[in-house]
Amino acid sequence: MLAVEEKVLPCRVFRLGTMAYEEAFRLQLKLAEARGAGAIGDTLLILEHDPVITIGRSGKIQNILVPQEALRQKNIQVVFTDRGGDVTYHGPGQVVLYPILDLRPFRLSVPGYVYQLEEVVIRLLAHYGIAAGRVEKLRGVWVPQGKIAALGVHLSRWISRHGIALNVNTDLDAFRLIHPCGITDRPVTSMRQVLGRTLPMAEVESLMVRTFGEVFHCTLEEKSIEELEPFR
Repeated sequence: MLAVEEKVLPCRVFRLGTMAYEEAFRLQLKLAEARGAGAIGDTLLILEHDPVITIGRSGKIQNILVPQEALRQKNIQVVFTDRGGDVTYHGPGQVVLYPILDLRPFRLSVPGYVYQLEEVVIRLLAHYGIAAGRVEKLRGVWVPQGKIAALGVHLSRWISRHGIALNVNTDLDAFRLIHPCGITDRPVTSMRQVLGRTLPMAEVESLMVRTFGEVFHCTLEEKSIEELEPFR
């Protein structure tokens, strides 16, 4: 799996609660710059977003299926961003994981990094008895009911931004407003839909952090969000 010669790497964790997408994007940019300069160590952001549709580098505006005015009435923003991929939705009830990592000590290729992110979610879901996996030529994590987690990353000089979004208690009706990731023939699902019950978000976040540490062979230390003030 991870080619790190039994070396455990430190990583800070920040739980940010609910945050607007653009604010989180600016924070990622500043943290990535600092990580590239060696001013900070590897950092993990875990949060939920206010309702937003994001369009990645290969996104097509026609994959948004309703007029802008209809989205405004639902208080859903539209934001162009620099992650890979097409169109997706973020909103309450979705756990979003943004690793700001220098991938060189991990000795990971870009496909290897993506594989590891997917593995974090696959292992997390297995904890709840949900059998999940990958679909050839399609990013993200899938269960028989559909796509349960979306993935999009950006790398610059081996510093990572963006990450993965897991539908926990997400309102799936929002995905009807788009062709998620440009896919028209496969549904989107959530942990709540699969299990038939609402899950505690804090519990899933904690398991996400713990599983990330296992997959990426990291020691994780949760930090106060006040430490991020210089980057906001």
